[in-house]
Amino acid sequence: MGLAILLGLFGGCVVIGLPVAFAMGVAAFAAFWYEGFPLMVTFQRSISGISVFSLLAIPFFVFAGELMMHGGIAMRLVKFASTLVGHIRGGLASVNIFSSMLFGGISGSAIADISALGSILIPVMKERGYRPDYAVNVTVTSSIAGIVIPPSHNMIIFSVAAGGGISISKLFLAGVVPGILMCICLAIAAYVLAIKHNYPSEPFPGLRAVAQSAVHALPGLVTAIIIVGGVLSGIFTVTESGAFGAIYALLLTAFVYRSLDWNGFKISVINSVKTTAMVMILIGFASSFAYLLALYQVPDKLSEALLAISTNKIAVLLMINFILLMLGMIMDMAALILICTPIFLPIARDLGMDPTQFGIMMLVNLGLGLCTPPVGTCLFVGCAVGKIRIEETLKTIWPFYIAIFGALMLITYVPAVSLFLPSLFN
Repeated sequence: MGLAILLGLFGGCVVIGLPVAFAMGVAAFAAFWYEGFPLMVTFQRSISGISVFSLLAIPFFVFAGELMMHGGIAMRLVKFASTLVGHIRGGLASVNIFSSMLFGGISGSAIADISALGSILIPVMKERGYRPDYAVNVTVTSSIAGIVIPPSHNMIIFSVAAGGGISISKLFLAGVVPGILMCICLAIAAYVLAIKHNYPSEPFPGLRAVAQSAVHALPGLVTAIIIVGGVLSGIFTVTESGAFGAIYALLLTAFVYRSLDWNGFKISVINSVKTTAMVMILIGFASSFAYLLALYQVPDKLSEALLAISTNKIAVLLMINFILLMLGMIMDMAALILICTPIFLPIARDLGMDPTQFGIMMLVNLGLGLCTPPVGTCLFVGCAVGKIRIEETLKTIWPFYIAIFGALMLITYVPAVSLFLPSLFN
């Protein structure tokens, strides 16, 4: 009965439009009350959930990304990408994807990627004769690179949800190749569609222009090098590297590029505070929710149910991916990481899957959920930036879904895709 109250009340709150974080809090509060626990336990579990040192890195990552977005870094990365890959057929689509790969590695946020790059590239693509739905589809799906390519605050959330036993530096390394692979798959899909619709290519500006744009873009890319390199080298903890990255981003945009004005700084601070508060509330209530799931032995029961259907590793992992995809269509990514990791990670471990590989698989899978209705945040933002109805994009976005799903299957069933790079640093 307690489990029915927990899940039923949570589902009911989500249906009526209550934010997921508060839906989990209300459901956990009711379940604790039903079980006869002191109601203070709800808040104690929530506070203990956010009392994790590595979570301090999240506000620094978010702030660095906001500074980069409002400080003109995106435009420099777009220029670099344009000189490098703009001459390919449908060149601006390749520029869009490559820019997302670069900017995503700095901001760590799919929404920041769409907001910064989409506002630049979508209007330009429409002016050059690209269909609006094509421009939005490329922008939305390539934004997932910010979730997978380090630094990514979602990797920190996954590490915490997994009990803190998974190295964040290993997750950072593991995300590089899958992120690049996913962007290559998207670029192939974009190229095929560009040929089909006879989209133009940009003239190659020459090696000198490529070198100049690379020099202008390099200081911005150093932000990711500071954060990731500091962690991998052992010089900084994840939190310390995030702090240094934020300081560097502030100095770079305000005093070197001089592209960050006072208004941009204020917006960056406000957005960072809002995002951090939302994430921390979510993590806190999710900790209470996850405690009750463990109390009711949901992970064990679900594991038994899946293995009762099949004990074949390929089939079980496919079922897990399918469940995550379905959940990703209706729930927030951070919430699903916190709820589903304690449930599915033990099953993956029992099947012999490396926890780091599972983490990357989950991030790519839930990233795809951000691009799908009815709760596809990236899809909504992309359509708003591109001034196009969601229904129009959904008619033509399926080739990009297939591209991401293809990359997801390689990540799921070929361990080397995620684990090759971390193995070099062991």
